[in-house]
Amino acid sequence: MTREQKKLLDELRAVDFTLVETVLYLDAYDKCEEALAYYHKQRARREMLAKEYERLYGPLTAAGNVSRTSWDWTKEPFPWEYDAN
Repeated sequence: MTREQKKLLDELRAVDFTLVETVLYLDAYDKCEEALAYYHKQRARREMLAKEYERLYGPLTAAGNVSRTSWDWTKEPFPWEYDAN
């Protein structure tokens, strides 16, 4: 795994963590407009990062396989297989 790939994957993980924590907060404080705006900002950021990762390195999940002619999901080591990357 290249340094750039690891950096992008780490950024995705950080945003995923942020989203989970924000969802938990919103579960308790569902009227908090600031938290809801933060959630949507982080959700958009996560979508952008995931698209960038998949464009450069392949699918993050099986749902990220967009090719209609090949099953790319299994062509490369999975993102969590650090030793294989």
